[in-house]
Amino acid sequence: MDAVAKKLMPQSAYMEKPATDRPTEAEVEAAVSVLLRWTGDNPAREGLIDTPKRVTKAFREMFNGYDMCPAEELGRTFEEVAGYDDLVIVRDIKFHSHCEHHMVPIIGKAHVGYLPDGKVVGLSKIARVVDIFAHRLQTQEAMTAQIAGVIQDVLNPRGVAVMIEAEHMCMAMRGIRKQGSSTLTSTFTGVFRDTPEEQVRFVTMIRAGGL
Repeated sequence: MDAVAKKLMPQSAYMEKPATDRPTEAEVEAAVSVLLRWTGDNPAREGLIDTPKRVTKAFREMFNGYDMCPAEELGRTFEEVAGYDDLVIVRDIKFHSHCEHHMVPIIGKAHVGYLPDGKVVGLSKIARVVDIFAHRLQTQEAMTAQIAGVIQDVLNPRGVAVMIEAEHMCMAMRGIRKQGSSTLTSTFTGVFRDTPEEQVRFVTMIRAGGL
């Protein structure tokens, strides 16, 4: 018998896509040309003639999270879970994002867990939520909280745990230039926030290694 699916109606701002006032593609290409000149290069030389178009297309792809709503991804849940009510973890969700301060890459992986309260969501939807937030200008701290917040708001589980490990190119490529250092952030809601033992269990399970 097929699982029973329900549409949830989240009562939060996550249902709204970010309001954007996008310029035209021509304006973007002109801006990229200015940046190329700022580097000291010549936008008219052969290797750079099509770069403004390529950058415009790449930005549309890398920042498509502004066109998506993470709450909508979580809106279809399944109640036929044979009584399962223990921890669900999606581990090692690889992502790339961009630092909102310097617009250089953040590369890492997210671990997301939740304690269901009678319903679960498709596992791919959790990864999709990570990607949507990653494909926006970010800080790692904000992204960690956003992932946990939308899952808590939409699914209303007994608790959510999110941990992100990432390398920031703004540290590796400029400034202090420290390659290989990683940043670790975590957010806990519900049972995970109130029960240290559950936090330990979550961390232990994501550190347990591959299958």
